[in-house]
Amino acid sequence: MSKNIFIVGADWFNMQKVKTVEIDADFKLHELLSFEEVKGKGFYPVEECLAKAKQRLQEFDGSIDAIIGYWDFPVTTLVPILCREYELPSPSLESVLRCEHKYWSRLEQRKVIPDMTPRFDVVDPFDDAAVNGIDIAFPFWIKPVKGTDSLLAFRVRNRRELDHAIGRIRQRIDRIGRPFDQILSHADLPPEIAGVGGHHCIIEESIGGRQCTIEGYVFGGEPRHHGIIDSINYAKRSSFLRYQYPSILPKRVKSRISEATNRLLRHLGYDNATYNVEYFYQPKTDQLTLLEINPRLSQSHADMFEKVDGASNFQIMLELALGREPDFPLRRGRYGCAAKFHVRVFEDGIVSHAPDASDIQRIEQEFPETRIELKVEQGTRLSEMLEQDSYSYDIAHVHTGAPDQKALLDKYNRILEALHFEFEPVSEESAEAPEVTEISA
Repeated sequence: MSKNIFIVGADWFNMQKVKTVEIDADFKLHELLSFEEVKGKGFYPVEECLAKAKQRLQEFDGSIDAIIGYWDFPVTTLVPILCREYELPSPSLESVLRCEHKYWSRLEQRKVIPDMTPRFDVVDPFDDAAVNGIDIAFPFWIKPVKGTDSLLAFRVRNRRELDHAIGRIRQRIDRIGRPFDQILSHADLPPEIAGVGGHHCIIEESIGGRQCTIEGYVFGGEPRHHGIIDSINYAKRSSFLRYQYPSILPKRVKSRISEATNRLLRHLGYDNATYNVEYFYQPKTDQLTLLEINPRLSQSHADMFEKVDGASNFQIMLELALGREPDFPLRRGRYGCAAKFHVRVFEDGIVSHAPDASDIQRIEQEFPETRIELKVEQGTRLSEMLEQDSYSYDIAHVHTGAPDQKALLDKYNRILEALHFEFEPVSEESAEAPEVTEISA
């Protein structure tokens, strides 16, 4: 009998990739909640989404065999709540929150990998006394205890920059703070976390080095990983330029990352789902530091895995949903190297020219197996885009592959030239561009 798999946060771009997954099983995919529904137009509509999903499941004429998702908040937390309701295999909500709640996660990390956990503290950004009492030396990062896409994450080097960050956070944190508090109300929280809600921030000492991400899954309590990806920033900036696979880190460093991740995931009680965990490696000191844990696969990595290994990580997600251990290939793809590039602009402006659908089709034909996602169109005001990091505007994504890194970068530069964006400046009175701080990862 065919299994029915329901997807929370389904979007057109990634669903095309999910639908092409080939596994030896009979199943049907159903859109439970769309990407537009879970993101909302103002606040993330958490309770509304839960109500809609339950109603649609109740009205479904057939078996409900799995509920899954591949996006960040609120998808990562909606899925375990719904799975608990329908007694389906899933990580517990509490284990997901031990990954996603940045302060709770750091407390747990410090218990099992203290040498890889930076100094941190929690602060109420609306409490002047608490802000004045921060005792971690500059420079440090301040960010909401629940973040997504580096939303409201600031690296501050002095009191002036801290005051600017606090002002921005106070204005905008409610968008994610309020729905995160709604999610927390569904969980059984320990005393040290019960009073640290979505409107709190975490302070973390500034860390750096070469950034990478280990991606894998946990099945039957045993963590496995299927790849390590390098995260490379724009020169002297904190914004991502590209994810690149496979990682060129030394083998011994990859082994340390794998061992630490396995130990941590077992401690967190996270099971029967995918994960990706981000680290910094400092070659001069050989120091490894954990950045964050994401209780989901990375849809940003899907195309890279397909190009290099011969299958996307969506295969793993579907096999886990069907209750079986994934059988993932290795290095069976057409390319030796692949990347997802983020095309960014670092000043506010209005898009005066952007490629249209025919331009994208022509470029993708000129560069076979390249996939392009546009994030803007003519007339878009960059500072009005939602969910941008604090220092740039993400205007397009380019997925492509090549035999090696040199060929990959050359190919990207030619694609970027072909895309041809133009921008009109905005007046100083109306500009709300993010402050650009010259920093390196």
